[in-house]
Amino acid sequence: MIDIRSFFNQMLPQYCLLCAGPPEQGALCQACLDDLPWAPKAHCPRCGLATPAGALCGRCLQRPPAFDATYAAFDFRFPVDALLRRYKYHGLLAVGVTTAELLQRVIPQKELPELLIPMPLHPQRLKERGFNQAAEIAKALGRRLELPVESSACQRIRATAPQAGLALKDRLKNMRGAFQCSHDLTGHHVALIDDVMTTGSSLNELAKAVKKSGAARIDCWVVARAQRD
Repeated sequence: MIDIRSFFNQMLPQYCLLCAGPPEQGALCQACLDDLPWAPKAHCPRCGLATPAGALCGRCLQRPPAFDATYAAFDFRFPVDALLRRYKYHGLLAVGVTTAELLQRVIPQKELPELLIPMPLHPQRLKERGFNQAAEIAKALGRRLELPVESSACQRIRATAPQAGLALKDRLKNMRGAFQCSHDLTGHHVALIDDVMTTGSSLNELAKAVKKSGAARIDCWVVARAQRD
C-alpha cells in the first residue's frame, strides 16, 4: 500500500523548509542552517542541560536518570520548535530526514550503540497521527549509521495525556509505568530516539523499561533539548 503522506512529501518541490529558498544541504539552505539554535557545547553529559564547563547538573547529581548520556542537536526554541511541530502535527516527513542528518553530527562515532529504539506511541495516538515521528528519525539515522532499528522492542502500554503544559511532578506521574520492553537486551548498548526532550520524564520512563530488560548502557538521541522545564 502506498503511504499517501510520504508520496506527497516526496512530490513537493525542493525548497528550504524555513525560508522557501533553494536548499543547499538536505532540505535547508546554508543561511538558515547557520542560524539554527545549535545545542550548547558545555552541557550536562547525562541529561543535556547547559552547565558550566560541561559538568553534571544538580538534578542528575541528586537523582540520576535511568539513561547514561544525552546527545541533542539543538536547543528547543525558534525556529526548531516550529519546524518540529510542523513535522509532528502536519506530517511534513522531510523534516524527520533532515533533522536526522543534523543530529548525526553530534553523535560520537566511536561510541555507537548496537541498536536504536524510537520512543513508542500508544496505538491510539499512532492511529490518530498516522506515523511515529521518533520512528521516522530513527529509521533515517539507522540507514546513515548502518545500525538496526528495533521499533517493536518497546511498547507504550498506557494512553497518557499529552506532556505539554504539565508541571514536572505531573509529567513524572503521567508517565509512570507507561512503557514495557518485550526484547531481551542483556548487555546491549542502546540509543533511545525522540524528537524533543523537555524535562526528560518520558525518556527516563522508557529507559527504566529498557534497563529492566538488561541493557548495559542507554543513551538518548534527541533532535532538540529544552533548556528550561
